[in-house]
Amino acid sequence: MKQEEKNKIKIKLCGLMRPSDIETANLLHPEYVGFVFVKNSRRYVSLERARTLKELLHPDILAVGVFVDEELETVAALLSAGVIDLVQLHGKEDEAYISRLRELTEKPVIKAFSVRDEKDIEKACESSADFVLLDAGDGGTGTAFDREFLAGMSRPYFLAGGLDASNVGEAVKRWQPYAVDVSSGIETDGLKDAEKMQAFVEIVRRTKDYDES
Repeated sequence: MKQEEKNKIKIKLCGLMRPSDIETANLLHPEYVGFVFVKNSRRYVSLERARTLKELLHPDILAVGVFVDEELETVAALLSAGVIDLVQLHGKEDEAYISRLRELTEKPVIKAFSVRDEKDIEKACESSADFVLLDAGDGGTGTAFDREFLAGMSRPYFLAGGLDASNVGEAVKRWQPYAVDVSSGIETDGLKDAEKMQAFVEIVRRTKDYDES
């Protein structure tokens, strides 16, 4: 693998709900998009809607299903059906939950952690999930946590929480995450904004990342 590919910051555009969102994503080609399967979320998509969106999605873009304390069988079924390629656990799912999920699927697992202090960073570092995501609150709120806590991270991570085109460049330069995750930061009036999506992706891709020395 070329060094520039290895060091490339990955991008996840989360909370896509409409065919037009997928059309824009296909043009921008992020590594990941996210479908939210949390019924009390304003970004919730049904199984049928998610299936339609996945069929429109470029095959090289991975679809992440976002869940909060969902039944294991439901999560595994969506993975098995190919509606999603990865699962993101954004609730109180513990190590036992992750272990049981692995018995049902071999697909990668992202565990989200709400960062309030150093202990949350420690928990993220110790997680058995394939990837960890660091966010503020319940996620998708557009608020950021104190990123000084990131100094304690000892493994690659998805950085989320309050990111948009105005600040993601600096976040990437300073913290060098594995990936950045955005939802509300690419919206206008609660819907995905193609211009904001493009601006976000372009800033991440032209920001020099791991090669700052």
